[in-house]
Amino acid sequence: MITLKINGLDVQVEEGTTLLEAAKFFGFPIPTLCHKDGLSPYGACRLCVVEIGEGPQAKLVSSCTYPAEEGLKVRTASERVVKARKMVIELLLASCPQSKIIQDLASAHNVHQQRFKQEYEDCILCGLCVRMCQEQMMAKAIGFRGRGERRSIGTPFDIKSDECRLCGGCMYICPACQLRCTYNEPEKAICGACANLSPPCLDKEEFKDMMCYMEPCVACEIKDE
Repeated sequence: MITLKINGLDVQVEEGTTLLEAAKFFGFPIPTLCHKDGLSPYGACRLCVVEIGEGPQAKLVSSCTYPAEEGLKVRTASERVVKARKMVIELLLASCPQSKIIQDLASAHNVHQQRFKQEYEDCILCGLCVRMCQEQMMAKAIGFRGRGERRSIGTPFDIKSDECRLCGGCMYICPACQLRCTYNEPEKAICGACANLSPPCLDKEEFKDMMCYMEPCVACEIKDE
């Protein structure tokens, strides 16, 4: 067993466990987009970043691909982590604002602006469809093509694949295809219609720069009673 500390709590996990698996097992929610149970970790969206280490040596890593290590100190909701996640969500909104999943993420993380060039693309290159086709459907009918700005997903040379069985698995798992947000004014990228805003409320000195990781917030529920 490996012993590490998550948000100040000493925990033990089996060797080979990722930080995402460890955090979720002990009740620390971490948002994900390109990660799905049953598919191999990919670390494309970087939404699941956490902070490891302390002081100047602390760094951000993708929790879905980083393995738990002996004595590691992990913070899942530090100020640095929250800022990085909001930046990732802004970039996702710049690519695909009509995805309801991305809009829900923006609402849940209090993202109220999008400062990047609006693209209105239909793909965020999360790789979920590629892994679904390869690992669950055993078809390998689609894959990544090109690099950089020209990177895309499809069949080689855009020729219909003989391996494709038209199962629909790629569309089922795609965050851009599952649900389309009906709010699509070109001047705006964030609808905020699903917003459920709650103030952070961690008062302990040890966690003074952390956002509340409880979902729902227990302290807020008690105050409302």
